[in-house]
Amino acid sequence: MSVVIYTTRFCPYCIRAKNLLQSKGVQFQEIPVDGNYPLRQEMMRKSGQSTVPQIWIGDLHVGGCDDLYDLERAGELDAMLVDAGQRAV
Repeated sequence: MSVVIYTTRFCPYCIRAKNLLQSKGVQFQEIPVDGNYPLRQEMMRKSGQSTVPQIWIGDLHVGGCDDLYDLERAGELDAMLVDAGQRAV
């Protein structure tokens, strides 16, 4: 999967990020880290961050929800998704 997002169940930022991706028809791999210490450690090791969501498009670590929306506002998200093999609406 070319888009990966680490999440927790009740995180409003996770929900917003997933909604944006879904609105663009993007398929993504969601990795829930609720109560899963090894997965949270994996996320922290890969991203250097402890907060969720943490999002990757292809090999690029985008960051969190605000970073994803910043890319959208800058008009860069669709091109990144296309480059990663995702169709952007």
